[in-house]
Amino acid sequence: MQDIHPIINSFAIEGELLSVQANKSGHINSTYIATFSDGRKYTIQRVNRAVFPRPEAVMQNIHLITSHIQQKVDLLPDATKRCLSLVPSKTGEHFTLDEDGELWRAYRYIDEVDVFPFLDDAQLAYRFGEAVGTFQAYLADFPAEQLSTTIEKFHHMGHRYAQLREAMLNNRVNRLNAVEAEVSYLLGEEKRGMALTNALESGEVPLRVTHNDTKISNILFDKKTKEGICMIDLDTVMGGTILFDTGDMLRTGSITASEDEQDLGKVHCDAALFTAMLEGYRAKAGSFLTQTETLLLAESGRATTQIMAVRFLTDYLNGDVYYHTEHPTHNLDRARTQIALIQDMDRKWDEIAHQEHL
Repeated sequence: MQDIHPIINSFAIEGELLSVQANKSGHINSTYIATFSDGRKYTIQRVNRAVFPRPEAVMQNIHLITSHIQQKVDLLPDATKRCLSLVPSKTGEHFTLDEDGELWRAYRYIDEVDVFPFLDDAQLAYRFGEAVGTFQAYLADFPAEQLSTTIEKFHHMGHRYAQLREAMLNNRVNRLNAVEAEVSYLLGEEKRGMALTNALESGEVPLRVTHNDTKISNILFDKKTKEGICMIDLDTVMGGTILFDTGDMLRTGSITASEDEQDLGKVHCDAALFTAMLEGYRAKAGSFLTQTETLLLAESGRATTQIMAVRFLTDYLNGDVYYHTEHPTHNLDRARTQIALIQDMDRKWDEIAHQEHL
């Protein structure tokens, strides 16, 4: 483990450092938990420049939105648990740089919370929806144009289809013949999948602050109240449509199998969880949603699932250069799982649409 004592010492933290423990739960950034003599703990992270080539912009975005949320929750008795809190460096910055120029940050550690790796309960699904809606409600009045774009065209469906076509044309590792069915399906669904991108670019839905990675494991739930109280992993926060967030919530929360399940007979959309998430979300976000945003909430689940299918298949055709894989067909398994999920959403769409409008 890298000696990060000099890095920790560069932050404005009082007390004696007692221990440092590596946290290996994340896949992007290097994370450590530092415990001090006064009992306080801090999360210390190195931001991965390979994924985020402009980490200073990432940190400015995080500083802006956490400062905004903290003003909203400041008077609540558990305010310190409801928003990530950056610890400044001793020079007053939101981060510090090590001798290699790598960027590090520190957060106050939030304790007495639960994190769930997946969703399998309707009550938790409702709480999940509430948490995403609350996060967006806190930021509904934040001018999203003030945020930097840290990953260009991250959820732009047209861009992702252009990447797919380029991968098909290049066929770098001669895998195209093996995925004719998947390519045919996704190209046939391209027009429908453009719904969110088209709505944002045409101005039918407003530019808002978007988290862009709203899986349930990125929410902290209070151990006592079971409420989803804090959204974490803010590196991809930038301007977009909130439908990107509802879409990822519905995609990751309604699937009945793992993202890389090889037995597609196990892959279904749980309509009860799907609608419970929407109910919880609308309970917190209904006050600021436009009519078009409301109409596209359920559709965002299908569209976001589709964009992930396109991205996984593109990476498979390119030779697995973006996503970490554990075996040769890992990305293809992921793409097939997303396609199976969309197809089951289609089969259950009347049920989903009926429940949504009750």
